[in-house]
Amino acid sequence: MTAWPSTVDEAVDVQARLAPSVVREVPPGFAPRTAAGLDVAYGQRLRAAVTVLDLDTLAVVDQAVVEGEATFPYVPGLFAFRELPALLEALDKLSTTPDVLVCDGQGLAHPRRFGLACHAGVLTGLPSLGVGKNALGAYEPPAAERGAWSELRDEGEVVGRALRTQDGVKPVFVSIGHRMDLDTACELVLTLTPRFRLPETTRTADRLSRG
Repeated sequence: MTAWPSTVDEAVDVQARLAPSVVREVPPGFAPRTAAGLDVAYGQRLRAAVTVLDLDTLAVVDQAVVEGEATFPYVPGLFAFRELPALLEALDKLSTTPDVLVCDGQGLAHPRRFGLACHAGVLTGLPSLGVGKNALGAYEPPAAERGAWSELRDEGEVVGRALRTQDGVKPVFVSIGHRMDLDTACELVLTLTPRFRLPETTRTADRLSRG
């Protein structure tokens, strides 16, 4: 994609065109060692942050920030067009290429099955997944213990999982982005949540985006 759309209709058309490109399985031999968190904060200017974590230690091994203006309006379902240009810039500034992208948002759990995590994955070619704080779909509450999950459905289709990352704490909502499957995505999210509800990728990127 050489230019970003400027209208809602153009953006919806882009999503419809790119959605069939999503690959719903991991690459052969997929064994990630690093995971990148992507997050955006809004103040007087947009601040996009990417942090790369070692999956064994959860230590930050690389990071980048890009500041700029939001050039697309705030429209539900089209957040990628507001946030992704700066996030892709931040990814380009990294000195290492992460093995997987963990987006603070949705993937297939999206009205057109092409949320931010799908868009980021398709444009970069990297495996990706989304971890949302809120459900975009219907689900039954999973059991109370860490690791329990239930299906997240939209219009009868399974689009993700409600995953309990800590005992008795509200679940997060995991959906695949690109070159990913739900089992692998949930395993990664549990690896990234040893102490808190949200993944360390999200927590570190959030802190960096807020300066």
